[in-house]
Amino acid sequence: MSLARPWQKSSYCAQGDSCVHVATASSTVKLTESGDPAGVILHARPAAFAALTRALKEQP
Repeated sequence: MSLARPWQKSSYCAQGDSCVHVATASSTVKLTESGDPAGVILHARPAAFAALTRALKEQP
């Protein structure tokens, strides 16, 4: 079993409760929203998360 690293807040987040937090483990990237940290946590494989971030960066 691999342990997740501590949550990291998005560098694009200003002060407040509307931030994306990310934690990584060996085979999973976990995402949650700081306004409800105990709420839904999304899980993605590292390749899928990388594709998502690439697509977001390509947006105008």
